[in-house]
Amino acid sequence: MKIGFIGLGNMGAPMALNLVSASHQVTGYDITTKIPNELNKANSIMECVSDADIVITMLPNGEILKTVADEAINMMKKNTIFLDCSTVDVESSRNVAKLANNAGIGALDAPVSGGISGAAAGTLTFMVGGEEKHFKLAKELFDIMGQKAVLCGPSGSGQSAKICNNMILGATMIATCEAFALADKLNLSREKMYDVVSTSSGYSWSMNSYCPAPGVGPKSPSDNDYIPGFSSTLMLKDLLLSQQAAELVDADTPIGSKATELYKQFVENEDGADKDFSAMLKRFESRGYKS
Repeated sequence: MKIGFIGLGNMGAPMALNLVSASHQVTGYDITTKIPNELNKANSIMECVSDADIVITMLPNGEILKTVADEAINMMKKNTIFLDCSTVDVESSRNVAKLANNAGIGALDAPVSGGISGAAAGTLTFMVGGEEKHFKLAKELFDIMGQKAVLCGPSGSGQSAKICNNMILGATMIATCEAFALADKLNLSREKMYDVVSTSSGYSWSMNSYCPAPGVGPKSPSDNDYIPGFSSTLMLKDLLLSQQAAELVDADTPIGSKATELYKQFVENEDGADKDFSAMLKRFESRGYKS
């Protein structure tokens, strides 16, 4: 396929390179990041998208997505696909899909889970919103860039799945960090706590696969001074999106709201912005009980 790829940062670049390795023709465009040498370089959005069968975007937020989509969709060929892999608010995603459909172009929202390492290894999970016929056409690319792609429903459903997933992840990571800090104060070995919880009802991805305690469980960012695999800043972004969505549909999410509050404090006031989201453990280690 001829693929236009807009947004070649930490996630977009390795995703695009995996497509090149699978013999697809990829033309890249980014106004802030150097285009990898393996990609054809476009000097404008028009140059990137005008001959593409599929245009893929990986962008920071909904406003930038809408700005790029407004320009790109008007320059794309009919019956092609606009595939957005950014994590943005649901309404922005739905608006972009409507814009594409009105122009005779298919639209898929397909945010990812798996982080930078998953993007490089081609093991991402894609949560996809859109029509099944467009999902089937893009499936080959999902299989190259990831290990799983799930069609979650109509446009916006991919974003809905992503923010629900990450609201759970943020809350469970906080609970996991709290538990380790409590274990420390109860003089319970972290390793013994892990051995029990990882095989008991406290089992979770945050504990078993991404343990926030250094030297405990499988290797994770905690073993590398919390250099981000998934940063606290990005976790805060996703939690804020979850609360925006909850307000939009009048959903009661008190735990999600509290997780958002804690990550906001951690990122903005407690030197957590450049650390992995599991570094929240260090926050609880230094605090005592508060009624």
